[in-house]
Amino acid sequence: MTHCTSPRSHILTAFTALICLHAPRLWAEPAPVAISAFNTYTQSIEARLAQQHRSSANFLSVDTDAQALARLRRGELILEKLTPSQVETSGALIHHWRGTAFAPGATAADFEHLLTDFNAYPKNFSPEVLQAKLITQQGGHTFASMRVRQRHVITVVMDSTYDITSGQLDAHHGYSISRSTSISELDTKTNRALTTTEEHGFLWRLNTYWSYEERDGGLYLQIESVSLSRAIPTGLGWAISPYVESIPRESLDFTLRSAVAAIRK
Repeated sequence: MTHCTSPRSHILTAFTALICLHAPRLWAEPAPVAISAFNTYTQSIEARLAQQHRSSANFLSVDTDAQALARLRRGELILEKLTPSQVETSGALIHHWRGTAFAPGATAADFEHLLTDFNAYPKNFSPEVLQAKLITQQGGHTFASMRVRQRHVITVVMDSTYDITSGQLDAHHGYSISRSTSISELDTKTNRALTTTEEHGFLWRLNTYWSYEERDGGLYLQIESVSLSRAIPTGLGWAISPYVESIPRESLDFTLRSAVAAIRK
């Protein structure tokens, strides 16, 4: 006998699975092997980007055919999932996405100002960024903090600190490397930092890599985002995977669109 499941049943099961993800777990901290895997993964990305950033010929990882460039100049975003499949290691997932956009009329100097003006982040990246603060800055090395609120099926608020390194190939080509040094989940009602046994593992690590190139009457922006989050409970992949995969993609889309809008102003 064939068992038929109604759409309502699918929605209910998915919602129940999300509640399971939202419930506190004693293993909310990532395992050392997961952190090691994340560090190894990001080191390979940084080695590849360091090679790219040595030459203006291949400064961006973007298809240079006329069709792709025309799409970007029409205002489209090109978003790519770079993890060939879900990279799972010891109760954790690695997510790797890349997004590319074009800001007509913008310059490399415009974008560099946008990246370093932390006081304006709550305005330029509203409503996700609630607070942003420069902690220290010396040359191309910066420490900064940020409070971010993300709304999907549920609302999550996080305080994070970042170690940021920036540099230039020349006046038209630049890059920024941001590595999270701490991420704390907050109680959405009181803004109290949750303990390690209360946190849910929505985001354990986040590295972002900006590359930008001024040409064709504007600025090409590219961001790669690599994050580490809690793995999906066994047996719930069919219900949870689309939701979990959508979060880094939507965040990348939002960040790129906000950046383009801000520097075009």
